[in-house]
Amino acid sequence: MADVTLADRMQRIDASGIRKVFDLAARLRNPINLSIGQPDFDVPEACKREAIAAIRAGRNRYTVTQGDAAVREAIAAALAREFGAFDAPVLVTSGVSGGLLLAFMATLNPGDEVLVPDPYFVMYKHLVSVLGATPVFVNTYPDFRLRADRLEAAVTDRTRMLLLNSPANPTGVVYSPSDLEAAIAVARRHDLLVVSDEIYADFAYDAPAPSAWPLSDRVLLLRGFSKTYAMTGWRLGYCTGPQKIVQAMTTLQQYTFVCAPSPFQAAVATALETDTSAAIETFRARRDLVYEGLKDRFTVEKPGGAFYIFPQAPGGSGTEFVTRVIEAGTLIIPGNVFSERDTHFRIAYTADTETLERGLEVLNRVAG
Repeated sequence: MADVTLADRMQRIDASGIRKVFDLAARLRNPINLSIGQPDFDVPEACKREAIAAIRAGRNRYTVTQGDAAVREAIAAALAREFGAFDAPVLVTSGVSGGLLLAFMATLNPGDEVLVPDPYFVMYKHLVSVLGATPVFVNTYPDFRLRADRLEAAVTDRTRMLLLNSPANPTGVVYSPSDLEAAIAVARRHDLLVVSDEIYADFAYDAPAPSAWPLSDRVLLLRGFSKTYAMTGWRLGYCTGPQKIVQAMTTLQQYTFVCAPSPFQAAVATALETDTSAAIETFRARRDLVYEGLKDRFTVEKPGGAFYIFPQAPGGSGTEFVTRVIEAGTLIIPGNVFSERDTHFRIAYTADTETLERGLEVLNRVAG
């Protein structure tokens, strides 16, 4: 077969480190899986019924690119209830991941720089890079808090965007109101667009997670339904922000995703009215269980939200420690998948209590 030439942009990215972990673990039989950020509960029954009814009613064709009007109205009403007032365009996206791609395509040119707090969600680095822009990583170790002075020091004349994620993957950190306000002030001084990924907004355990949305008129807010409602396979998210940017993203969606999955859009209004507090409380208890089970043996920050914890690896190398843990039958992710450092590892506490307790026993035993 003749050789095939790939685009140069493919040299800027590599396979997900999470997939590499799965390759390493392929020989294991029934491993303790603490690796994947996917809720272990199911989509609420009321949402299933709405989607099934839509399919049976023949709502299986394209919607308008920006999303069904009734769906956008339901999202806008929910945002108005949360923020007290809301008057901005809404675009329904194919998950927050789809929204991120559209946002970066609409706003970044080759050579532009994006401030990315480190650690970071793995997709940020690679999406920015594949578009020819440059992620500039801003160190948040050891406690993963935003620090305005570090953001300020990273700004150059090429900086165009500040990317925020709170509650955060992989650390579980929830930015405080004062830290968030200080970060937005840096963005305002330098005319930066703020992209705020708030997919885990409902998973905040000690206090509500403050949103960047009310702090500036240059915030692009991205949220979705994958985590709160366990709709990871339904690919539903939304964004709102400056009219010019949302319109550009809508145009790009027309030529890429076309629209978010039509029958699943029918469940959005029901999802927004569904009480998920019991699931959130379950994850709060898991957070406490995992933190208490690690804090005596590991250097670890107690996460305020999401469903991840990011301990420091004993011995210094996250990769070496994770390899030993996987060999002992437990799947976790090395921190260098999410960071320019290889000193930590990520646990997703998206498993039942018994599984978590077994995993904690392995982690503490391997740590010695």
